[in-house]
Amino acid sequence: MANVAEKARFHLERAVPQLREFEEKEIFTKDEIRTLVSKRTEFEHLVLGPGCKPHNFQSYVAWELSLDKLRARRCLRKKIKHSTSHASNARVFNIYERAVFRHPGSLELWADYLDYAARVKATKRWRKIMTRALRMHPINPGLWARAGRRAAGDGDMEGARGMFMRGCRFCNSTVDLWLEYARVEMEWLAKMERKKCGKKGLEGARAEETVEDGDVLRLGNDDSEDDEFEDNEILPDPLADEHSKQAKEARKVFSEEAIKKLEKSPALQGAIPKAVFDIARKQPFYSASAAEAFFDMFADFTAVSAQPVIIQHVLDAMVEEYPRHPATCGCVVRQPLVGVDVTTVEFPRALREVLARLKTQTDVTEDKAKLAAKTVAWIKPILKRKDLDDNVRTVLEHTKRKLENP
Repeated sequence: MANVAEKARFHLERAVPQLREFEEKEIFTKDEIRTLVSKRTEFEHLVLGPGCKPHNFQSYVAWELSLDKLRARRCLRKKIKHSTSHASNARVFNIYERAVFRHPGSLELWADYLDYAARVKATKRWRKIMTRALRMHPINPGLWARAGRRAAGDGDMEGARGMFMRGCRFCNSTVDLWLEYARVEMEWLAKMERKKCGKKGLEGARAEETVEDGDVLRLGNDDSEDDEFEDNEILPDPLADEHSKQAKEARKVFSEEAIKKLEKSPALQGAIPKAVFDIARKQPFYSASAAEAFFDMFADFTAVSAQPVIIQHVLDAMVEEYPRHPATCGCVVRQPLVGVDVTTVEFPRALREVLARLKTQTDVTEDKAKLAAKTVAWIKPILKRKDLDDNVRTVLEHTKRKLENP
């Protein structure tokens, strides 16, 4: 315990400047500061003790964050200036560092650490934390998906694709990461579709995606850490304006023929999501259920013009490999309704095709009960719609009763 007490004292002494600031600016009274020291001492002995658990560190962090919120409220009420959260942020980072060093196998601690770094916009630190977490847990699909999504959200699709592809090499026992990779690609296609509509075709989308010379592409737009700056980050590029002018002139020269070629690019026709699915078919986790998960995910992106082609590609693979499986039959039945709103005039026509396919697939499937359950599962949300046509509601209710009571 003597060693624990010495370590606790060391960590407590590092907070002395902050406590002196509290006293000098009268943010807290002397009695309150004594209470703070007592509470911190209690937490330090707890996290340094032999029976420490991950939730002890989480409780410590939660207390520090609540203390900083109280400090901020009092500074606002007393109109105290020049009091920031830097000391509190540094202390929380230190606690998380000790936490993941003590419990490197706790995914919950790593996730909380990443969430906090993202919340305070510590971009460089977030990248370092993610790198360490991936080295410690290389087969965790959630971490790879988080890293890929962060890169995609910051506009770095090349980095996101590289991250997902590296993760897919490790995580080939479950469909989760592969599904997330395909979803991010579909989101990118939807983004391109929106830009094409709002900026007069693909030229506007290309202009948005172009990173001009003098621009810096990062994983984040802000970094509140006190990290050392590199020379090229402190000094502006004196040629940035000139490069910008050249880029604008080059964009004007961008020919109509080149724009048409880009519009016919395989990437914009859904080639990447289809490639992800095709490679997933060769993995150990692939099954009819995994293919159905891809079908369901692709079906959500109704704004993507290439969606029907992608869905048909998945459906062809399912029919080829699992023709009688209830997952395949269920997808075949649902296909006409994908992308059709229940309030449109096309819905009754599509529903007629669905009912015809349901009758055919019921005779084909190897498990009629599962197919009936899958069909009822997508009928129920439609019946909850208040704007559903009465005739359509009658047909769906009759179909539901028939499937539930064959």
